[in-house]
Order: sequence, then structure tokens, then C-alpha cells
Amino acid sequence: MLAKLVSFAGIGVINAMVDLAVFTVAYELLKLPLVPANVMAWLVAVSSSYVMNSMITFRTESGRSLNRSAYLSFVASGTLGVATATTTLVVLSHFVSVFAAKLLSIVVSFVVNFSMSHFVVFRAKPADRDRAGSEH
Repeated sequence: MLAKLVSFAGIGVINAMVDLAVFTVAYELLKLPLVPANVMAWLVAVSSSYVMNSMITFRTESGRSLNRSAYLSFVASGTLGVATATTTLVVLSHFVSVFAAKLLSIVVSFVVNFSMSHFVVFRAKPADRDRAGSEH
């Protein structure tokens, strides 16, 4: 579990940069409001995250393959993360700069997204859990 958390965090750092870059372009250059800019950034980052986590962090559970059902499950589980992140962003933007609020919202969503990925999207199949238990 610790190795998965570290891998997920590393991928999360990459995707946080993707999220922040897309958000900055959408908010600063395209002048989109906070919520649409945040949702656009999330859509790009969540897609990138699904690919990397399928191939690296949860490679055993995914078989290193991408499929529509798992992607849609990943995106659906991420809706809790984006809702939490967007709420955090909007609320904190009243007290701190938008940039600081965005950074804090990324941290909050990391916790939610890892939990959803580990316990829902990429949970070990019963045969995998049995095999893992017999290895210890």
C-alpha cells in the first residue's frame, strides 16, 4: 500500500502540474470563470492520471490495459474529488489568492482521489487478495 501511495503521489504531482497549467490557461488567458476553468483542468488531468495509474500504480489490478469501463469508473470516482476541489477553490478564493486556493484545492482532492482509486476503482479482485495474503 505504501508503494502505491508513493507512486500515486508521484503521478499526482505530474497531474497537479497539468491541472494547474490547464487551469491557468483557462482562467487567465481564456478568462473562463473559476468553476468551468477548474472542471476543464480536471478533465485533462483525470484522463492523464487514469492512463499513468493504470500503467504504473495499479498495473497489477488493471493488467496494464486501458478500457472504457475502468476509465468511466475512474472519472466517476473522480467526481467526488473535483467536487471537493472546486468547493475548496471557490470558498478559499474569497480569503486567499486564486492561485493559493487552487494549490490547496489540489492537495484536498489528492486525499479524496487516492482513497477512491484504491478502495473503489482499482480494488484488488478476490483472487488477487487471496494471492497477496498467501505471499506474506
